[in-house]
Amino acid sequence: MAQTQELLRLSGKERDRLKVLHQVQQGQLLQREAALQLGLSERGFRKLLSRFRQHGDAGVAHQLRGKKSNRRLKEKTARRTQQLIGKHYADFGPTLASEYLSEHHGIDLSPETVRRLMIQAGLWQAKRKKVRKIHCWRARRNCVGELVQWDTSKHAWLEDRGPQQMYLIALIDDASSQLYARFVKADSTRCHMEVLWGYLERYGRPVSVYTDRAGLFEPAHAPGWKQEPDEPGEKNETQLGRAFRELGIEWIAAYSPQAKGRVERCFGTLQDRLIKGLRVAGVSSLEQANQYLEQVFLPQWSRRFECKPAHDVDAHRELTEHLELASVLSHVEQRQVSNDYTVQWRSEKWQIPAGSVHAGLKRRKVWVEQRLNGDMAVRLEGRTVLLEKCEAKPVEPVSKADGPVRRHIPKPGSSRWMDHFRVEGNEAWKAYREQTGESSAPLRSPSGLPPRR
Repeated sequence: MAQTQELLRLSGKERDRLKVLHQVQQGQLLQREAALQLGLSERGFRKLLSRFRQHGDAGVAHQLRGKKSNRRLKEKTARRTQQLIGKHYADFGPTLASEYLSEHHGIDLSPETVRRLMIQAGLWQAKRKKVRKIHCWRARRNCVGELVQWDTSKHAWLEDRGPQQMYLIALIDDASSQLYARFVKADSTRCHMEVLWGYLERYGRPVSVYTDRAGLFEPAHAPGWKQEPDEPGEKNETQLGRAFRELGIEWIAAYSPQAKGRVERCFGTLQDRLIKGLRVAGVSSLEQANQYLEQVFLPQWSRRFECKPAHDVDAHRELTEHLELASVLSHVEQRQVSNDYTVQWRSEKWQIPAGSVHAGLKRRKVWVEQRLNGDMAVRLEGRTVLLEKCEAKPVEPVSKADGPVRRHIPKPGSSRWMDHFRVEGNEAWKAYREQTGESSAPLRSPSGLPPRR
């Protein structure tokens, strides 16, 4: 009768154990030496040797191989998880879906388990990893506040529940991934200054900021423009650039998106997690979005993504007394003081208060501020003085009767003063000659031309 051979699969560790067991069986090794060689206790080795003598080579294999694990996921829990994901989180990724299942439904599963269940249900498609272009790696900064990456993302953050496009301004710390963000209506200098104001009041002044080369941060010069490096002004720096200089913040320009990759990857995460969080919370306006961002999402970001910096020192600097944020974070331009101690701004006159007027102020160039709250101020002798608006005198309309009477001038070709002049004039002149007895000389018209024949 033919003997059936069974294929036995063993791991490398099990094959090594089998070799030692054969040496003990043949008397080449003592049990104590074999246990020491395999890293087992003598009792544990005797139990392994007993299974080997009873079952042969198969006794070396793990006894649970081919059996279902006692720690396996229950079928009921797996089906409920797949139903919840399909109903509420169909477009979520496995990691985000596992967090929402734990927070809202009390199902604690690892992201890998959720990914496997989503693949089984057809809710997720496994992707092969591709080799991407490699850029030079840069280590994180050592301290919080040493470098802050700054950028803006225009996206349909509220989907179809609110404005089609909103802007999200984000400032992320390079050392710890600490995030500060706000939704704004436009990607303007004013909105960026308002976000910067909030950041400065919360954390202080960072050492440097890392942004792109947008027109908000770097002035656009015509080809061939030669910039004078040590001469600040409207042509050499933007309003935000001037604010950075007055705050003592170094501005660093990024020449590629990869250079400020931390904030770029941050927006990739926000466009996934924040959009779905706003949807679950039912947010439908910009004000509600900022409230959700401040109260819910940023604390979640802090717990999930912030890391400990290399040093515990906070590099943020306090706002000193001589730094007035209302003055620094404003629109500043240069104007000339008129003889009546006023300055012109957007077709309006603003008066310098009498108490701030001093000798030599007439015809002098000064810096005028238009602040975020609408106030106007002027910088004089190292201090700022609020301006007062000059009320324009009402212009009285001039009636037609009061003006000079204009002589009526007809349009060219419409005057009729020469009508019948030749006929009537010639007949009257002929009758006059006959009465006076003058010779019948050829008649001529008053214009000196011969009469018509």
